[in-house]
This record gives sequence, C-alpha cells and structure tokens, in this order.
Amino acid sequence: MRSDRRSLLVGGLALSSLGAMRASAQTAPPQADGNMPEGLPQPTETIDLWPHGAPGMPATRPVEQTVERSEDGLVTDRAVLGITVPRLAIFRPDRPNGAAVLLTPGGGYRHVVVDKEGYEMGRWLAARGFTAFVLFYRLPYDGWTAGPDVCLQDAQRAMRVIRHRSQEFAIAPERVAAMGFSAGGHLCADLATRFAVQTYSAQDEADRLSAKPFCAAPIYPVVSMSLPVAHPGSREKLLGADSPFALEAAHSPDRNVPSDAPPFFVLHAEDDDVVPVENAILLRAALKAQGIAVETHLFQHGGHGFGLRKAVGKPVEAWPDIWRSWARAIGFA
Repeated sequence: MRSDRRSLLVGGLALSSLGAMRASAQTAPPQADGNMPEGLPQPTETIDLWPHGAPGMPATRPVEQTVERSEDGLVTDRAVLGITVPRLAIFRPDRPNGAAVLLTPGGGYRHVVVDKEGYEMGRWLAARGFTAFVLFYRLPYDGWTAGPDVCLQDAQRAMRVIRHRSQEFAIAPERVAAMGFSAGGHLCADLATRFAVQTYSAQDEADRLSAKPFCAAPIYPVVSMSLPVAHPGSREKLLGADSPFALEAAHSPDRNVPSDAPPFFVLHAEDDDVVPVENAILLRAALKAQGIAVETHLFQHGGHGFGLRKAVGKPVEAWPDIWRSWARAIGFA
C-alpha cells in the first residue's frame, strides 16, 4: 500500500522532475521542521500576487505558520495558516501542452493544505504536460478588510497574473482552468461563478484581463453556506458564526451561477461524512438551470479529502484520468 501510494504521488516525475523551473522564489514556499521525503520534488519557483502587498491588511498582522500533520515518513501533509503574502507555487512540465491549471487546496478556510490537495496534484499535472499553479490564499478569519471576499480576491488576481505572464510558461492565455478541493472547491466554484465581480481595485495591467477560468473542477466541494447542507467549519470561518441569509446566499456558488459561467466538472463521494454530497448536487442543479455544461461524477465510496493518496485501491482512484478525458473533450487539453 505504501509503495503503491508513493508511485501514484510521484506520478511520472521522470518526465517532468521539476527541473524545468527557471526562476527562484519570490516569497519562498512554506517549510516545516524535519527532513523532506526523497523523491518528492518541492517547488522552487513562486510568484507573489500583489505588487504592493495584499490589500486590506488586518490591524494585527497574521504570522504565517506551517504545521506538518503527517506521521508517514513517505509523504508530507503540511497545513499553512496566517498567510499574508498570497502567492503561486509553480510546477512546470518539461513539454508544456499550452494549458494551465490554478489549484486551490482545501483546509476548511482554517488553513491551506498544500501537499495533499496542491503539490501532489501539481506533480501529476506537470507530468502530463500541464503547467500547475498552487495558490496560497489568505484566510478570511484573519481579519482582512475584504472579509469573506478575501479568498476570491486572491483567486481572481491569480487567474489574471497567470494570463498576463502566459508567455513565460508557454501557455495560451485563454487556456487556464481552475481546480479546487473541499473549501478550495468552494473557492474554485466561487471564482467560476463570480469571476466578473469586482472585489479589489486594479493594481496593474494584469487586472485588465479576465478572471474567468476556461473550465472549473470543484472536487468534493463545499458549496452551500446554508445549514444543514453547509460544512459548519467552513461556513463559520468564512462568514462568522451568525451570518444572515443574505450573506449565506452571496457566498453560495449554487445561488450565483451566471449565464456565461464556464463548463464544470463536479466530483464527490456519496459517503462523504464531512461535506455532504448534497453540495455537489445543488451545484449541478444550479448549473443545469442556467444551461451550463456540467460533467458530474458521484462515487459510492471515497469519503472526504481523498485527493490522490487516499483514492488508491478504490474506484474513485480513476478520477484524475476521468477529468483529463473530459478536459480533452471540451478542447482544454
């Protein structure tokens, strides 16, 4: 089991090996105490999103922390909180296929789970020709002026920065997709439904570009902010304990689907005991009501947070290849 999981995580790194990374980091990727497992290359290239610092800094500046949660010496499971420098960690393929994916890891809006739902998927994508950008986004409970829109600010800005710098990465500026997991799935869906909402003042030429992803893939996503369907932890961290219905509706992607939303790929496990599968079903119904193309996969077993490592040996293990086939079918890659 351990060797099978390790093979999946490395996922063809002989093809990409991250050796094509050309620039050093601006703000370095997070580190935790202890040695890193061999054979799991770490990103060395990052892009800071905000040229003059992230807008709306809290009165008490958060302190970035990285916590290693894994007890398995073969894999890491870092959670990052207190992010004040939103940034992208980059996984370049050896042979770019011209398409990029913005990855938004989960973490219940408490922290950003960078390995399990960020770096592992970044390696998998890079090994198959995609340029992957893992987003370290700010967390709303830290007191940022934008409140629950602070994460969307970072996601919108990330899409625009990737497009603005597309020539550096040999990608077509229109072919930038979004993929997110759990609370990061909520952010992915929020971006793909509220891409046109102005959440910040323009910073530079990049902000003249669209924040609309080519397509969106929320994986076991938090969607609704209304109980009992809402994931209570994500709802509280995003909106506060006693949020009014209007605020819940404003931050529930199923209630905000525009007629020009991009195609969606929605995936969930029916035995998810953390984020109810009804979240995915609500999102699918809302997309269908607006005539938006949506591919939906519901697996009987998988639980929550399976990503790549916890899907091994289950039918849900096939999900990344199913997504890739769908991406080809819609002309993304």
